Amino acid sequence: MSYYKLLGMKKEPFSTSPDPEFFYLSAEHKAAFYRLRIAIELKRGLSLVMADVGAGKTTLSRKLFQVLGQEPDVITAMVLNPIYDSQEHFLQDLSERFHIKLHSGNGCAPTSLDYMNAIERFLFRKGVEDGKTVVLLIDEAQKLSDGCLEILRSLLNYETNEYKILQLVLMGQMELLPRMIRIKNLWDRIAVNYVINPLDEADVRELINFRLEMAGYAGNRELFTEQAVSTIFRHSRGYPRRISMLCHDALEYMIMHRKLYVDIEAMDDIIRRNGRAEAVFDIMANTAGAHDGHYLS
Repeated sequence: MSYYKLLGMKKEPFSTSPDPEFFYLSAEHKAAFYRLRIAIELKRGLSLVMADVGAGKTTLSRKLFQVLGQEPDVITAMVLNPIYDSQEHFLQDLSERFHIKLHSGNGCAPTSLDYMNAIERFLFRKGVEDGKTVVLLIDEAQKLSDGCLEILRSLLNYETNEYKILQLVLMGQMELLPRMIRIKNLWDRIAVNYVINPLDEADVRELINFRLEMAGYAGNRELFTEQAVSTIFRHSRGYPRRISMLCHDALEYMIMHRKLYVDIEAMDDIIRRNGRAEAVFDIMANTAGAHDGHYLS
């Protein structure tokens, strides 16, 4: 039986999968979320959200996509892994995600120009004639090629006198920033530019309690002592993914050792064990690399 069931929970509280239902709106994530909502509602065009790995970008993007999907006047498409062989492949994928049908009279495969024209007609029909809000959300945007970024810049050119027709949200790691800055005519179009910082200690405590509650925990005792939370904060450095991994290990440890709660001694033991495991992994990786080099030589 899973540890969370032994604690009376219905779901895994500390999964690292980006489940929108377990998305804790910290001050940082709340600010990003509401600024994105406002920018989309006002049809301001391009929004950029960046953060380090494990800061909660993907969960934020899933939550935004979920909320927008419940609004009847919003048309959304989401790209989770924007790696494309060519610009034409990117345009084809966008057409399919927005369910745009291309009609080719000569029987030949559509060209990049065909896709661009079809997307343009779609945007003006839905975004202007039908009064819809068309949103394209791209996660892991640092993986986009320069050619794909240029296509997005071209799509942002479509506008009326009052608003941008396409609402584009890019979420990526910090390495995206210098690339965006280099593309001047794309950087100048950014309406929202937000960097998500790690959580502070108070938010770490709230995140832990929120996830336990969402998983169905209804016990009358705290499962994590204040000292344990402080230790989790220090070793996670406030990154939600790392917090979830440590808390998952902590609850398993609590059950295995028949403890009533997670204390600082438990966390210290978990961190020591994790440190030893990481050290062994590094040694194995380095040894494998040495063998690879030997065989290659």
